[in-house]
Amino acid sequence: MRLALVVSWLNQYGGAERVLEVLHDMYPQAPIYTSIYNPKALPERYRTWDIRPSFLNRLPFIQRHHQPFLPFYPLAFESFDLRGYDVVLSLTSAFGHGVITPAETRHICYCLTPARFLWNYHAYIEREGVGRLAQWALQPFLKSLREWDCLAAQRVDEFVAISRTVQARIWKVYRRPSRLIYPPVETRLDVPLAEPEDYYLIVSRLVPYKRIDLAVQAFNRLGFPLRIIGDGRDRATLEAMAAPNIQFLGYIADDHAVRAQMARCRAFIFPGEEDFGIAPLEAMAVGRPVIAYAAGGALDTIV
Repeated sequence: MRLALVVSWLNQYGGAERVLEVLHDMYPQAPIYTSIYNPKALPERYRTWDIRPSFLNRLPFIQRHHQPFLPFYPLAFESFDLRGYDVVLSLTSAFGHGVITPAETRHICYCLTPARFLWNYHAYIEREGVGRLAQWALQPFLKSLREWDCLAAQRVDEFVAISRTVQARIWKVYRRPSRLIYPPVETRLDVPLAEPEDYYLIVSRLVPYKRIDLAVQAFNRLGFPLRIIGDGRDRATLEAMAAPNIQFLGYIADDHAVRAQMARCRAFIFPGEEDFGIAPLEAMAVGRPVIAYAAGGALDTIV
């Protein structure tokens, strides 16, 4: 069986990339088609994979500021030649489901969520701080992208959702049924259970929709020790608003070190509405309680 993988983009490292790693382990010979690829933002092992970025990857400045190029992403995914594959498996939160496959090729979309910036627009622009002039300028493009997004969803042979929340979104936006398969999570972690120390913990990319700002505001008031593992474009803003009881540890590449921090925290904090959320499950796997916002994937996973 010839299989190809499709992923929205490879310019950051988070939960979607961890799911991709499992898929790559299952199908190591499968090429990975994506819009843009930044090897510096990903673990070294990705450089040995057969990753095939689109023409967008050659455009200047796209690695730093990919949002202005959003109107070109449909063309990027439609440009891939996927003839000769028996199965195309797309792992996508935007655009990747829009690849064009031959009639004899089965396209299965493992949907992380319909695109937030299209279908949760007002919350997205509020968190991203998009100005009124930019909002006005974006409207014609967003309307066209929504129309393309719904049309592209009809090309998929079967949708698979990562949570009940995403399953409901797929039906709401695309009017397509989906089966539910939770993302893979390693729960047999090589970290001994430990007595909790006096700190709370967040492990997350520091981007607006993760709502780390809510946790920072809460812990500013409470005065409890909080450690934050992760990096992202919001880091400087969050550090500026944080009280001395909040410590930013940055990105930690050593998974064992991250799990050791989890095993010793008083509780794991999960403040955003996530599509699924892998980190809370890992925290529970090492015996730590999770304090989560009661929405999204957390409703499926938090005990």
